Amino acid sequence: MTRFRIMTKNMFLQIDTHDNLIVALQPLAKGNRLRVGRHAIELIDDIPEKHKFALKDLDQGDLAVMYGVIVGRANRPIRCGELITTDNLDHATTEYRETHEPYQWQAPLPYPESSTQFMGIRRPDGKVGTANYWIFVPLVFCSNQELNELKKVLPPALGYGSTSRYAHFTEELVKQIKTKGAPVDPVISLDSFDPQPEPLFPQVDGLRFLTHHMGCGSTPDEAEELVELLANYITHPNTAGATVVSLGCQKAEVKALQAAIVRRDPAATKPVFYYDRQSWAEPVDMLEAIIRQTLISLHQANELSRREPVPVSELVIGVECGGSDGFSGISANPVIGRAMDHLVGKGGSVILAEFPELCGVENEIVSRCAEPELGSRFLELMKSYRKRVQAVGFDFDQNPSPGNIRDGLITDAMKSAGAAKKGGTSPVVDVFDYPGHASKRGLNLLCTPGGDVESTTALAGAGANLIIFSTGLGTPTGNPIVPVLKVSSNSDMARRLEYMIDLDTGPIISGKKSLDKLGAELEKLCVETASGSYRAKAVRLNQEDFIPWKRGMSL
Repeated sequence: MTRFRIMTKNMFLQIDTHDNLIVALQPLAKGNRLRVGRHAIELIDDIPEKHKFALKDLDQGDLAVMYGVIVGRANRPIRCGELITTDNLDHATTEYRETHEPYQWQAPLPYPESSTQFMGIRRPDGKVGTANYWIFVPLVFCSNQELNELKKVLPPALGYGSTSRYAHFTEELVKQIKTKGAPVDPVISLDSFDPQPEPLFPQVDGLRFLTHHMGCGSTPDEAEELVELLANYITHPNTAGATVVSLGCQKAEVKALQAAIVRRDPAATKPVFYYDRQSWAEPVDMLEAIIRQTLISLHQANELSRREPVPVSELVIGVECGGSDGFSGISANPVIGRAMDHLVGKGGSVILAEFPELCGVENEIVSRCAEPELGSRFLELMKSYRKRVQAVGFDFDQNPSPGNIRDGLITDAMKSAGAAKKGGTSPVVDVFDYPGHASKRGLNLLCTPGGDVESTTALAGAGANLIIFSTGLGTPTGNPIVPVLKVSSNSDMARRLEYMIDLDTGPIISGKKSLDKLGAELEKLCVETASGSYRAKAVRLNQEDFIPWKRGMSL
């Protein structure tokens, strides 16, 4: 296992003793003399915080190593103490290899005062939810209009806090124009607005509208994937029931969705109502029928849904990163990984996705697979995905965004080596493709894109009842039905964007807190969020992002 070694008053970090790239934990000036182990280094460039410099001279073609793995190849000679940039380092990884040696792992001892239970919602099918939503699902983009109409009227009328604070602010200014002729009163403030009225059905957390731009004009495989994803959301333990709206002639057919739901819930334990636009003479009649049925269903859901103590092993946590920076892989992601190891040790489940951001650490992951066939399946999915990317003229090395690069993630392999830390160190118990569903306790791998919302959409669909999302630059992404906790990699961003960050792991960089200390804090926050006693910032911000992965061509 990689051991972190911080030297010289937390100025820089050699993550693994085999690394020849060093991370600057604070801005380092040109001319500074540092000692890393037996290496004496004089910096020949200014090294910005989060960026890397060479531990020793590298010739053109030499491999760059971080986290103990290859993360790049020098495209020209790089001098000791030189800043690593996209101009002198290209993406490079090791060749795939399969191993059949048993992976040895021992679960960590529980944290002091670690919780063994949370207050969850036990469903009739045995699954446990961390929230309770009624969802509205369009089978095709043609039905988004109906959902938009319902979204305008239902949440505000039922007290779910959907009245925008900006709408309130605008209304106050309009009143001033009518009475004074100009909106000049400086007393009006957004801070005076409370967007959380008392809901009519307090045991139901809200209504969610899963609008999307798919369902027709696509390949049959893509329509099938959409149906499978929507069935996952409808049968998700955080869903109390669903209203499905279709046009009637779309490729994503109602009968296909019904069959997918039956496969997941043969006993039909959850109410699902279907409305076909083309079967109604007037859309107003259909919408009024939906509103009536929704109120009846919400009343029933409110009576039937209660939280009760359940084992922590019922948690299924999806781990995600977005807007990553040069600290993500040494603070936020290792903290998440440590907490996930503790969850797996208690019998819980973890889902690690974003396969383009596992590029370069494939061999490490294969070595952790509980069965040889899991390693083979993982590599096959990686190869297949990469071929599809290459078929349109791109490759995984183009994954890093300008923001990633600006903040020190120079290659995709460098980004991936840090991103993989979210999965902890436990054995991989299952590997499956989108839009699959996790069925085994332990660490699962789900093939998704690296895009934030496509990946979180897939994680919730795979059964995650909580998502932990690390960010170094600040990303407000949420999910319609699953709480998304934001973990910052650095304290500067956490202070600046406090409204979106739930936990700051920046104290690892400053040396003020340990990995275990922050891991325990994250575990506690997960239990509080799953119990409904803490509202994730993404939920408060109404971040209800839903984007199904479009893998096929439009026809």
